[in-house]
Amino acid sequence: MTISSSLNAGVSGLNANANKLSTISDNIANSATYGYKRASADFHSVVLNSAGQSTYSAGGVRVTNMRLIDDRGPLIATTNPTDIAVDGRGFIAVTDYAALSGTTGDYPISLATTGSFRPDESGILRSETGQVLMAWPANRDGTMPTYPRDSFAGLEPVRINPSQYTGNPTTQMRMGINLPATATTAGATEIPRAVAVEYFGSLGTSETLNFTFTPVVPATGAASNQWTMQVTDSAQGNAVIGQYTLNFDPSQAAGGTLASVVTTTGGAYDPATGRMTLAAQGGDIALTIGRPGEPNGMTQLSGNFAPVGISKDGSGVATLTTVEIDSKGNLNAIYDQGFSRRIYQLPVIDVPNPNGLVAMTNQTYQISPASGAYYLWDAGDGPTGTVAGFSREESATDVAAELTQLIQTQRAYSSNAKVIQTVDEMLQETTNIKR
Repeated sequence: MTISSSLNAGVSGLNANANKLSTISDNIANSATYGYKRASADFHSVVLNSAGQSTYSAGGVRVTNMRLIDDRGPLIATTNPTDIAVDGRGFIAVTDYAALSGTTGDYPISLATTGSFRPDESGILRSETGQVLMAWPANRDGTMPTYPRDSFAGLEPVRINPSQYTGNPTTQMRMGINLPATATTAGATEIPRAVAVEYFGSLGTSETLNFTFTPVVPATGAASNQWTMQVTDSAQGNAVIGQYTLNFDPSQAAGGTLASVVTTTGGAYDPATGRMTLAAQGGDIALTIGRPGEPNGMTQLSGNFAPVGISKDGSGVATLTTVEIDSKGNLNAIYDQGFSRRIYQLPVIDVPNPNGLVAMTNQTYQISPASGAYYLWDAGDGPTGTVAGFSREESATDVAAELTQLIQTQRAYSSNAKVIQTVDEMLQETTNIKR
């Protein structure tokens, strides 16, 4: 019994080391594979004899295999903006290109830590192995809707259309104009001052807001320090879309700054923000003229009319030139008019036990009961890492360590073979007793 158990133990040792050799060969073969996670083989003893027995029976060894998915490789820089890697814990979502045919929602999702994605003939970002990048689509203005964090339902294939035109309407405008203080003194000539500011409508057309500042001139007495601001819109036939009375502070402490603004028509002035909303033809425009007492907005100083600081957003019709991914997972489209806009957001997916995921081909993984429930985080939030564009994750294989393991495995295999050879010789000697 003892000799035969030694034979069985030797056979189990051969099988275990052959199994370990398979993991080592797989690791070495994938030492240059982006995103590859090292496989490991662990040995566990099998005990057959009970305490107090006078003889010992060899139980041998058993082996378990494991994919070390939480073991991350180093990141390297590339020249492709849609080469993506997760710098830290977490995964990006992908689906198989074949699943897009005839599917309108609830795509089968796999997880990956890195990928090289490029637009195909339809603009879909996919890898050479057919993995399609999945993300949350943004609204047309770049804001993000609210998506469920415990479901893949909101994810869509990322599609880039480089030939598509897009508008960039003006939504914000800031005016810093100095009005002449001498124009509101008693007996001054009432001369309106005007300034025209271009803006871009929702259809990409160039329009103009005309601002007219008329001083309130008293017949006698002190200066009024008061102006009437009228705003007209060229897109609406120069209709008046706002009229306001601007009162300026003549005191020594805050001289020349806004004291108050009275709304006659148009959007109400908010003293907390120094802003009012103008209903232009191409959409509402938030006009900032400064808060009361603020020196960076509208002022009334000296005798000069000076538009010292007029700024706005928006531009004419633009075409996409490239896309980039920031560390928060935002996929931003860069346009030839010099502005960018978020078009997708890549969530970073986390599970309690990454090593419990089911490993698939092409360095992708799927959720399993052993991995635990998944959650979709914003990149860099919670336990997850950030998203790196222009980057790939290298293989987690340490070739030097694998070669060392290879030598040890070879020696262990040879030793187990020697045990079997020895048992065979002993059994032969037992047979020879009969002769």
